[in-house]
Amino acid sequence: MRPAVNKVSAAQLRDELGARFSAPLMSFFLRRLKDRSQAEDLTQEVLLRVIRACGGDAIENADSYVFKTAVNLLKDQARRTLRRGTPSFLQIEEALAGELQGQLVEARSPERVLLSEDALGEVLQALQELGELTRNIFILFRLESMKQKDIAALYGISQSTVEKHVMKAVLHLATRCGPT
Repeated sequence: MRPAVNKVSAAQLRDELGARFSAPLMSFFLRRLKDRSQAEDLTQEVLLRVIRACGGDAIENADSYVFKTAVNLLKDQARRTLRRGTPSFLQIEEALAGELQGQLVEARSPERVLLSEDALGEVLQALQELGELTRNIFILFRLESMKQKDIAALYGISQSTVEKHVMKAVLHLATRCGPT
């Protein structure tokens, strides 16, 4: 049996991991699963696995370790779902939307992949041309789906300043990468 000191450090570790990683893990899972209750369950499972794995010791590269655990958990879940063959039920509207999407989406051809890679390279280059603050704000808002008020609080600026940075980035990208 472990001494009481380890139980306290395990509780501290749990609290620290929860405070630091709960929100980012929820966001990570919600982007992939679109089911809040499942995302909450997976977040708790990741934190539990990390606590068990480290046994109260410090983790050297915590960010990497936690999100690698999250990715592995998603893979495990996908494998279990495939093995079980659990049916998924769709609303009629969703089923019809899927059929329509199949008709509207172009086939993935080598030419299309190459064009997409070129377009992505152009967008990344255009993002590099922006100032660091504008680029970071745009990425947080558009790619990480962070709220403008939270970005403003993070950088200690007003929400209208955040809006101006986002608009500046959008205008720059539209000018550089928009239709010619």
